[in-house]
Amino acid sequence: MAFTCSGKYPPCREEQEEEEEGEDLSHGMGIGGPHGGLGSVRDGLGSVFDVLLANARLVLGVSGAAVLAIATLAVKRLIDRATSPRDEGDPKAEQKSLEDSWQDLALIKTTPKPTKKQRREDLSEPLLSAARPVVPDPRGSSAPLGAPQVQSRPLRCLTLQEKLLSHSSQLVVPEFQVSLVPQLARSICSQLQNFLRSKFPELPFGRLSLSGALLDGLEVLAADHVHLMLPLVLDAGLWSLISGEDTVVRNPQYWMIKRIDLGYFPRGCSPWDRFMVGRYLSSSVLNETLHKLLVASINWPAIGGLLGCAIHPMVASRELKLEVKHDQVDLSITLLPVVEMEDKVLLAVPPEGLVENLWLESFYRAEVSRLKELDAADSGARQLCLRILNGVCKRQPRLHKLGGSPLTHLILHLSDTASDWAEESLADRFQQVLEELVASLEKGVLPSYFNPKINLFSGLLEEEVDEMGFVLYRAITEPEVLVDVASKKGPLSHAVFGWKMS
Repeated sequence: MAFTCSGKYPPCREEQEEEEEGEDLSHGMGIGGPHGGLGSVRDGLGSVFDVLLANARLVLGVSGAAVLAIATLAVKRLIDRATSPRDEGDPKAEQKSLEDSWQDLALIKTTPKPTKKQRREDLSEPLLSAARPVVPDPRGSSAPLGAPQVQSRPLRCLTLQEKLLSHSSQLVVPEFQVSLVPQLARSICSQLQNFLRSKFPELPFGRLSLSGALLDGLEVLAADHVHLMLPLVLDAGLWSLISGEDTVVRNPQYWMIKRIDLGYFPRGCSPWDRFMVGRYLSSSVLNETLHKLLVASINWPAIGGLLGCAIHPMVASRELKLEVKHDQVDLSITLLPVVEMEDKVLLAVPPEGLVENLWLESFYRAEVSRLKELDAADSGARQLCLRILNGVCKRQPRLHKLGGSPLTHLILHLSDTASDWAEESLADRFQQVLEELVASLEKGVLPSYFNPKINLFSGLLEEEVDEMGFVLYRAITEPEVLVDVASKKGPLSHAVFGWKMS
């Protein structure tokens, strides 16, 4: 917008140049003659705007015509103010003219643009476009000096030692289970003890007691099972032990309990003679009697209501097992008749088959005692290593049969050769256990620590040994994979290690 100089001064140079340009423009457009001036220009522009407004509705539509009308009105007001005479001595009038001009310009800028008509192709486009990757400026960032700059830290890979220690913290049994499960099991144990005494007062049962990894601090993940040990008190003068090596099974892990001196002490002198088959105390006959007792004779709904839980005996199981469902925990309780003679601990767990008189030798008490004794002597991490390995086996169905006793015996064997069992050497000992375990699986032999004649792998099928070997073979070179997958609470698979079974 141009302002003219006052009439009492000679024409300014800028005014002369504007008038000359206006004359040339008037001649070029054919709007006014050489003496038309700004008035002629204003009349010519007005006529052009009238024509545009008249045809705007046809060309631009209703919304476009409205926008153009507002813009045209504002421009005409600007031209009117620029060409109209003003009072030279009135500063208020000049200030008001400037304010009105800026208001008109603001009116033009804030006029909403007409919405673009949607095309059919636009309807198929997503509402939110994908974010474009930000290309860094090679010339450097223009961030202010005072702004904090965030530096990305490289990802840190954990060592096997750190992963093992981290995984061990995930194996801790919840505190409420540690306190609730023994309390609940002892209450059931007490009820069962009272019933046995009233049902079989002539049978010298010992005091029922709890046993299992939970009570020895070796349980992992969850306290979901416990054993009830039911001792049988035998007269050593009427019974003797015969090793399984001297029987048809040829297995040193089993024993037979033989009735002796029948000539001097005939059948009936011992209260346990009712469970004999031939001249041997039958573990199968004893289990059948106790199974009928658990299933049909005990009022478990009443006992469960008294203890605030539901107790169900397992009818179809060969084991003497109770399933307990509490609001906070699900528990499995296994009743195990046990005989202790000649420094042997024998369980009424006969092998599958036709042999009914065999008793399984248990080394659990000796295993835990020896393990704790060694750790106490050198502040070792044998129990920690065992808990981590048991956690891996518990989460992997193919390795279930390796957990517990076989791993304990293997760690005890390594303790005779490897002297450094400190927590700082946990990764080395863990990998060494895996190597020895795979080597034992290849041979199919894992000798018992307390009796080398006993092969702890003798009860495994060939297919089971092959599957365990496939799972553990890759873990020798990449033990981190075994720990990582176990930490994710998912079963290991051959695909994880890149194996393909033939």
